Amino acid sequence: MDMIKRDKSQRTVAVNMDSERQNKMNEAKQNLTEVALRVVDNVIKAAARSVEEAANPIRNIKWITHGEFTVEEGHKQIDQFVATWEFNNYWVHYTKFVEKKDLIHSFHYIYHVYWSVPTALRPVAKVSALAYFTIKFNKSKPPDMPVDVLYFFEGSSLIHRPGMSQFREQWLDDIIEAKHVLLKMIHF
Repeated sequence: MDMIKRDKSQRTVAVNMDSERQNKMNEAKQNLTEVALRVVDNVIKAAARSVEEAANPIRNIKWITHGEFTVEEGHKQIDQFVATWEFNNYWVHYTKFVEKKDLIHSFHYIYHVYWSVPTALRPVAKVSALAYFTIKFNKSKPPDMPVDVLYFFEGSSLIHRPGMSQFREQWLDDIIEAKHVLLKMIHF
């Protein structure tokens, strides 16, 4: 009897150990499947980004050098760069020089590019979106080196550099929409 009990208890333990191993294996398979799905998802997203970038390459212009730079040339260069962006033709924009900041090792030339959507009923739009451009003229760089350029959109802290990111018209739409929502909440 003791043998049988032992056998039964050993079999029971063995069965319990097998089911415990099976649970661990199932859990490991589930974890592996989740990791594999995340990897596949990331690969698909990267491939889609790659195809999009191949179809819509990031555009840039040849920026002027330190020796060629003037406020007017900076203005023209920003207009040329913005012209490389893809956006619907209902958007209008204009560029304005704002100020020159004299810092220790450089001059920063600040420009604003105002964007709006005029309509027949409202040729002067109530709200506009704003892109801030900075052309950095480094005092110690030789005249044949290109100027440094960066820009960002109002309401965003993400700094862009020409040739490094793809312009998205949605950024302008989001700014305009946020301003319209804000105007609706303000009672004059």
